[in-house]
Amino acid sequence: MGFNGEEMEVGVERVFIGAGCNRIVNNVSWGACDLLSFGAQNAVAIFCPKTAQILTTLPAHKAFVNCTHWLPSSKFAFKARNLERHYLLSGDADGTIFLWEFSLADKKWRNVLQVPEKHKKGVTCISAVMVSQTDAIFASSSSDGIVSVWEVTLPSSPGGECKLSCLDTLLVGKKPMVALSLTELPGNSGHLALAMGGLDNKIHIYSGERTGKFVHACELKGHTDWIRSLDFSVPIYENGEKSSLLLVSSSQDKGIRIWKMALHKSLANNKKEETSLASYIKGPIFLAGSSSYQISLESLLIGHEDWVYSVEWQPPQSSSIDDIECYQPQSILSASMDKTMMIWQPEKTTGIWMNMVTVGELSHCALGFYGGHWSPNGDSILAHGYGGSFHLWRNVGIDFDDWKPQKVPSGHFAAVSDISWARDGEYLLSVSHDQTSRVFSAWCDESSSEDGKTWHEIARPQVHGHDINCVTLIRGKGNHRFVSGADEKVARVFEAPLSFLKTLNHATSQKSSFTDDLPVDMQILGANMSALGLSQKPIYVQASSDSKERNNSEGIDTLETIPEAVPVVFTEPPIEEQLAWHTLWPESHKLYGHGNELFSVCGDHEGKLVATSCKAQLASVAEIWLWQVGSWKAVGRLHSHTLTVTQLEFSHDNSFLLSVSRDRHFSIFAIKQTGADEISHQLVIKQEAHKRIIWACSWNPFGHEFATGSRDKTVKIWELENGSSVKLLTTLLTFKSSVTALSWLGVDRQRNHGIIAVGMESGLIELWSFSNTKSENSSIVVPNAALVVRFDPFICHVSAVHRLRWKNAKKNEDGTSVQLASCGDDHCVRVFQVSV
Repeated sequence: MGFNGEEMEVGVERVFIGAGCNRIVNNVSWGACDLLSFGAQNAVAIFCPKTAQILTTLPAHKAFVNCTHWLPSSKFAFKARNLERHYLLSGDADGTIFLWEFSLADKKWRNVLQVPEKHKKGVTCISAVMVSQTDAIFASSSSDGIVSVWEVTLPSSPGGECKLSCLDTLLVGKKPMVALSLTELPGNSGHLALAMGGLDNKIHIYSGERTGKFVHACELKGHTDWIRSLDFSVPIYENGEKSSLLLVSSSQDKGIRIWKMALHKSLANNKKEETSLASYIKGPIFLAGSSSYQISLESLLIGHEDWVYSVEWQPPQSSSIDDIECYQPQSILSASMDKTMMIWQPEKTTGIWMNMVTVGELSHCALGFYGGHWSPNGDSILAHGYGGSFHLWRNVGIDFDDWKPQKVPSGHFAAVSDISWARDGEYLLSVSHDQTSRVFSAWCDESSSEDGKTWHEIARPQVHGHDINCVTLIRGKGNHRFVSGADEKVARVFEAPLSFLKTLNHATSQKSSFTDDLPVDMQILGANMSALGLSQKPIYVQASSDSKERNNSEGIDTLETIPEAVPVVFTEPPIEEQLAWHTLWPESHKLYGHGNELFSVCGDHEGKLVATSCKAQLASVAEIWLWQVGSWKAVGRLHSHTLTVTQLEFSHDNSFLLSVSRDRHFSIFAIKQTGADEISHQLVIKQEAHKRIIWACSWNPFGHEFATGSRDKTVKIWELENGSSVKLLTTLLTFKSSVTALSWLGVDRQRNHGIIAVGMESGLIELWSFSNTKSENSSIVVPNAALVVRFDPFICHVSAVHRLRWKNAKKNEDGTSVQLASCGDDHCVRVFQVSV
């Protein structure tokens, strides 16, 4: 893109994505390529368990992603050694299913196709079986009471077409199916079995051929509540023949059942079997082609104390060179709402199935697991939980099992409403409607990546009972502090405890500057959450040992005694259990004054003032409050708008405060410090600027130009002249979607040249260059704006961008690269590296 006669090259790279998992069963899948997929709002996110980083998000769905399923999944990893391309199915709450292709060679994704006949309601489960290297059959269930079975032929050469054909559509009635598993039947090539279970407490077995129709073969009774998960093993070899299969089922009745499906032999052979324990309950017999199969209940596993949401066989390992035969380990992973995952195996001597390993959450704040998955080689297990969180354990034992927690990506599990950079950019703070605030930072670790930095969540300062709408980190000297506003009428001030400052030192390898400003006698180590309140109380350095003794001596269990938080200094990125409980910041003040839920907050650039606004439908409520940092007194109430003020920003010389509102106006207030505790403020100008709500505004770091962005799909650039009047400089070309976020970066002060980042309701981000320079021949100032770069949709958000923030509003003098952070409705916090 030409700019002022010069070429302006801008490169954009993805640095980090933080996102939580949609809180729904069947959402996560572990692929044979050793990547995990999950739904994060309308995006399909892909994460790499080795680096604990989210690699990308796939944009296409228009509704919440309910389930994902790899082709091949970890179950068929033994067949996938030589594959160059892997595929992924994803289904959403609208009933739409997409097929994606992932090329291992160039790590590129493409959206291959959309399944033509969509379900009328949300997709609840997808299950697939690889019948050959290029053929897969998958079934999808939905709450519309239909189960569809499809055959997909994958291309054998790069860039080829995927062919899709519908084998059958099964009507399962008013009680929908929520669990599916497909398998090839042993001893009879070409026949398939489909197990499904749901709200009628029975397991239904359908048999069919690869050419089409599936018929109801039999049903298995035993569970007394909804069936939640089903998984077929691969065929088990007995005497060199594939003669039987195992099916494991789990239910809300807290039980797990193992069923054996054996090729039915003649009566002569049957007499021997009747004495064995394994087939003590004979079940139904069904026909498939020329073979018949006997089903029997093999085992009933009791151990979980709550609903068992998922069961999965350990992936088979190939046992021969040509990969035709494979060995199915006798090992099952179950995940439950009782906050544990268990591995079940038969005892060597008796053959009775026992719980061999239990891992899980011990923290009080978790609410159970929605699903558990094996890694392709069976040495790691992953759970996803109610808090949108992942939990990964790896077996690090050599001669014996020793399961240890591992690092995983983390992030918000609801819309992320606001973000703010620390003063020197050491970390990024985000707040969300999931009622938490989170700190993300690059962690210096020489072994992890080329530049030794990977991003992780390092603290969760605020865990709250209200959706949090806005936040600002205070810029001035001294300790790290932030002000956040939520769906309550109070703004809360938090201060970093000692444990966080020391953790941050580890993360940044002592390169941080804030330690110089710290009080020597800092006494607050961390914070505790009271059982029934929302305030986070400080834990003092001396008191940390006394409080334990005090708690033990009382010995009475009252409602107020919840586990004491133990503030910890982390020397490596913390995992979920630690974040949720041991990284809180103490609350130092509450700011009372607003009449409604807080909506916007901003701080000035010296850390002396904070401005707040709340939701409003009357002019009297739409006032902006000014607070003095430190004393936290209200020092001003600014009146101008008639509806909610949507965003506030101080000019970079702190002399003006800009506000934009739902009432389509912007206002500029002149702010002066008149005394030690006194501020004078005056409304300089109020002007109607757009035809619809104004969502965003941003000042030029080098002057008094500013940009406003609106639902009317325009961005306008204005100049404040002589501190009293405003002139419209230019309007950027109309965007395809509402403009919801703006951030202005100063690049070159001499030429008053900057870059404006524009975020849209569609999730897309664009960078525009702007300069306001005198033309060579005359003294006329010519505003010049041009589109510099559109971000690739695969690195953008998939729904509305709420906030964009450049790391330092004035670009580093030494480098040509700067970081841009964004957050949005898709639960994601993103950081981009922009080279200018």
